[in-house]
Amino acid sequence: MKASAEILNATSVVEKSWPAVFADLVKARLTSLVLLTTFVGFYLGEHGSVDFLQMFHALFGTALVAGGAAALNQLLEREYDAKMRRTANRPLPSGRLQPVTVAVFGGVCSVAGLIYLGTLVNLLTSVIGAVTSISYLFIYTPLKRVTWVNTLIGAIPGALPPLMGWTAARNELNGEGWALFAILAFWQIPHFMAIAWLYREDYAKAGFVMLPNLDEGGSRTAQQAVGNTVALLVASLCPFALDLNGKVYFVAALILGTGYVWTAIRFAQQLTAQRARHLFLASIIYLPLLIAVLVGNKLLK
Repeated sequence: MKASAEILNATSVVEKSWPAVFADLVKARLTSLVLLTTFVGFYLGEHGSVDFLQMFHALFGTALVAGGAAALNQLLEREYDAKMRRTANRPLPSGRLQPVTVAVFGGVCSVAGLIYLGTLVNLLTSVIGAVTSISYLFIYTPLKRVTWVNTLIGAIPGALPPLMGWTAARNELNGEGWALFAILAFWQIPHFMAIAWLYREDYAKAGFVMLPNLDEGGSRTAQQAVGNTVALLVASLCPFALDLNGKVYFVAALILGTGYVWTAIRFAQQLTAQRARHLFLASIIYLPLLIAVLVGNKLLK
């Protein structure tokens, strides 16, 4: 049986294309979200017509930093990823790539991205990029095996990309930029709580300390989900209050935020896998719709 499993695993390694391996290494879906939110921050931060060359520099530099951080994160967590079904097929646990290769790739991309941003965008954006990478790799990542608060701390580097986009356009930190940061920070907590509830056994097996692993009855998990969707609803109205967006955005943010809160409340009332999936689905519907309204309503403001 063991030999058969090894044969099947070896076959999957051969059959996976190198572009697919690279996409796994840089966490393509996560990096795409990083670039999308960076674009939103840049677009909303621009005065008048968009400087497309500056936007390209901001996105390219951010892509290098994000891809490098994703690779280094997998290097640090390769032993733990091997213990979970959903991550065991990543490049390092599967044996498709070696640690030295990933270390060189991740290090070069990260440093090159920060230098690129500092040289062709501005120093402030590069500094925020460095804070993002350092907090993600050396604070959030190790804390995942120490305390469930890692989820709250991890929301910080996860919410910095729109602020990087804002500073790339404005070269300053102000209330509007921090409002975009707050939206993404509060959005992440219910999103991660849904995932952690669904995969709590896998996380526990791998040695990751997530709230659902410790919260037998689920009440604290439910409180985090509901509390942060309510906070998100408030934060999502800040772009209107700060005159960054108009009335159409206000109405849309109110409707979308209320729907997200309602889904979190239903999850809190009945902590089942189905309700967790509904909350996860609500999170991945909410964000792109809110982003679309943020960007689209700027044209109508």
